[in-house]
Amino acid sequence: MNNSRPLVFLISFLLLSYPTTQQAIEIEKIQLPEMGDSSGTLLSPIQEQELGAAFFRQLHAQLEINQDPEVQHYIETIGKKLTANSDNPGYPFHFFVVSENDINAFAGPGGYIGVNAGLISLTEAESELASVMAHEIAHVTQRHLYRAAEAQGRMSIPTMAATLAAILIGSQAPQLGQAAIMAVQAGSLQFQIDFTRDNEQEADRVGMQTLAQSNFDPRSMPTFFERLQQSTRFYGKNVPEFLRTHPVTESRISDTRGRADNYPYRQYPNSQDYELIKAKLVVQNSSEASALKFFTLHANQGTALQRAAARYGLALTALKAQRYTEAENLIKDLIKDYPQQEQYASALARVTFEAKDYAKALDLFKTTVQRFPENAAIKVEYISALIKAGQPDEARKLLQPLLKINPQPRYYSLLAEAYGEMHKDAEAHRYLAEYYYAAGQTDAAITQVLLAKKAKDVDFYLASILDDRLNFFILEERERRQR
Repeated sequence: MNNSRPLVFLISFLLLSYPTTQQAIEIEKIQLPEMGDSSGTLLSPIQEQELGAAFFRQLHAQLEINQDPEVQHYIETIGKKLTANSDNPGYPFHFFVVSENDINAFAGPGGYIGVNAGLISLTEAESELASVMAHEIAHVTQRHLYRAAEAQGRMSIPTMAATLAAILIGSQAPQLGQAAIMAVQAGSLQFQIDFTRDNEQEADRVGMQTLAQSNFDPRSMPTFFERLQQSTRFYGKNVPEFLRTHPVTESRISDTRGRADNYPYRQYPNSQDYELIKAKLVVQNSSEASALKFFTLHANQGTALQRAAARYGLALTALKAQRYTEAENLIKDLIKDYPQQEQYASALARVTFEAKDYAKALDLFKTTVQRFPENAAIKVEYISALIKAGQPDEARKLLQPLLKINPQPRYYSLLAEAYGEMHKDAEAHRYLAEYYYAAGQTDAAITQVLLAKKAKDVDFYLASILDDRLNFFILEERERRQR
């Protein structure tokens, strides 16, 4: 399958939500892809997953995807809870956080759902975050991307072709690309708005059912929408991306509130994980001064869990500034109050390791992994610590099972690092190639395969694998350049 053509089409669909003005642009020799109808007859499930994987690689090349194992573990946990109660629980969804303070969330092909750090920080309750994710899940289960493909078939060929060209121009010269985008799509603007509104209403309805069945507050959906709408007056022309692609209207708020009122009222407390991940994102995406000001202000406000999260934020801020004794004391106090909280145990091991007490840190990590065996995030931190502490083979043994279950760019990077420390250059370059490919850098992946083939320790079996991957990478890169 040629993945590039459908991928470009779907990206063009996302761009079609922007208002434009009409202008004739003549573009030739661009073929429109056959995406298939809403029943999926022309796009098989395997092709759909290939398209999603290609989409995700493109995102890695253009956006900063959060690689923190605890952040990833949390967003996957919420996502799995929601998808288990969706109308297609067997669909292979993938959830991730984008390290951007902009307010946005989106659903891509193949069930790849991204949430910006800025949107998570804006939420005031875990159910609000879950409501956005449930809405995006519904976009996928209701096959809105593929319904859009059918609708786009009724557009003029020049309009669609010019949109595709605008994307290609934009990849080389953003200003030209933006000008082309603004010059294209508008003959069917009213139709597109109506179509998007129908999608949004259906995603709200289906998403709210998923939300309620997953033990989250259905009222959080209209509450979050309402706050988003009210906040637009502060943005001026810089309206958040989420509101551009998910327009919030009074009727939409009213409709979701009416549906939510049909559910019995009760309290839905936030999990401690939610509060701690929000605190970690503040540390990651703010300056030290801003983080200190924020957490100092909140250390004596809110619930006990919120105050604990603020103390955790202060500890992470101190760790980031290499004030290890301060960070250790704050974490130890939190462990006394919450001995079963996984993040605190992991943070203590991390502080100890960063302070270069490697033996003690590895003991703490090992104990924490044994206490919380289902937490992959702690295993990843332990693996990273093992490599840095000079135990790469032990790290490799722990990492390879994780890679088989859920391959991620970070896992490939760590495995390459482990093999490098073991002086197995061919394997190190091989897995570094897989890392670059997963991160959307196929040229760099090809370079690493060529280096692996030249390594002194390459054997016949590995050489065969490298030949297959090299051919695959070259073919895909050639298709990308020719699209």
